[in-house]
Amino acid sequence: MESNENLENNIRFESRLDLNELRQKMDAVRRELQKVIVGQDRLVNHLLVALLANGHVLLEGVPGIAKTLAVKLLAKAIDTSFSRIQFTPDLMPSDILGTSVFDMKTSDFQFRKGPVFSNLILVDEVNRAPAKTQAAMFEVMEERQVTLDGETYRMEEPFIVIATQNPIEQEGTYRLPEAQLDRFLFKIVIDYPNVAEEFEIIRREHETKGFNKTENINSVVSGEQVVKFQLLVREVMVESHLMAYIANIVQQTRQTPFLYLGASPRASIAVLNAAKGMAALSGRDFVTPEDIKDIAAPVLRHRVIVSPEKEMEGLKAEQIISEIIANIEVPR
Repeated sequence: MESNENLENNIRFESRLDLNELRQKMDAVRRELQKVIVGQDRLVNHLLVALLANGHVLLEGVPGIAKTLAVKLLAKAIDTSFSRIQFTPDLMPSDILGTSVFDMKTSDFQFRKGPVFSNLILVDEVNRAPAKTQAAMFEVMEERQVTLDGETYRMEEPFIVIATQNPIEQEGTYRLPEAQLDRFLFKIVIDYPNVAEEFEIIRREHETKGFNKTENINSVVSGEQVVKFQLLVREVMVESHLMAYIANIVQQTRQTPFLYLGASPRASIAVLNAAKGMAALSGRDFVTPEDIKDIAAPVLRHRVIVSPEKEMEGLKAEQIISEIIANIEVPR
């Protein structure tokens, strides 16, 4: 009788995709971030998934919990161009897109690109800019191009926008419309660290004497490699019964009385792409139900609206999404 080990060797299937380099490089990026970031494993994982799925991210949390720092560290670990745009009430579309300037030498207008022409862009306090500027930013995020004076300028890949917002301080802010929120693959909500994590943060700050936190971060993956990984992730296999599982989850957001607005078909596609990224990050060339369950909340929480009655009761979108998932049979 064959041993269990021989039996496993006989039935082991070869992976269709070679994901070894992808996983090694993403693990290297994770290690670089963890040199500074304490805890926040889900934040780091979801940032890496968004990178692989070629999706934009909205980070929400109170001030001082390393939202901006996490993005700076990610930019340092990836050898690509990086720009930071601080959104303010007086920011104009030309401040981020660029503008045409008259060149006296050539007697012609020359286009000077704005900070949006970068590979990884940090938009700090995205809800502080007026609607016109927000609309210009979100158009670039969706179309991945800028059209000015009849000329179209394509964004260089990879092109990832990570925006932050503070959910508490609302004075002087402009609420993001649902159509614009839909441009983000993920909305990641960052919470306070626990006591052990806070102690470690204080200890590291004391040991480093407050030196620049990005100094010891190494670039471990190139932009070209990221683009190659993104193309590889598209080839991750998804069985039809898992596609039906995604459709059922999104469909239920439209049918539950707890939600005033359910998720759109774009949300279904976002769940699909994010699940592929999660599978690839785990070294698998196929999606499992756990991948879908893991990314459902960050993909859907900003695409649904809780009904006014339930919102007054303190019910959150995440809780409703979790309940929906719990009530749908998991395909096997």
